[in-house]
Amino acid sequence: MNIFLKTISSVNDETRIRILRFIYINKNICVCDIQTSFNMIQSRISRHLNILKEAGFLKVSRKGRWAYYSIRSPLDEFRQHILKEIGFLELDIPDFKTKCDV
Repeated sequence: MNIFLKTISSVNDETRIRILRFIYINKNICVCDIQTSFNMIQSRISRHLNILKEAGFLKVSRKGRWAYYSIRSPLDEFRQHILKEIGFLELDIPDFKTKCDV
């Protein structure tokens, strides 16, 4: 599938949009903290994160056993525009809750 089609498809889900905004707000964040903040099971969070990563929004870095997600940089103009538009949406973004024992 074309990367632009993957990008559009990735933001066709409210949960992924909320996760993307959450990561944008909180910067470099551990997957376990996303799981705790969204009160979702790890496999579901990982599936959403993988879709956003394949769509070109996210980068992942590993520190020990933990995976940290952040907005990819540099981000092309197309994805920057999508993130900007997401910022205008009235979304229920959960408060940051930590679970990781790093």
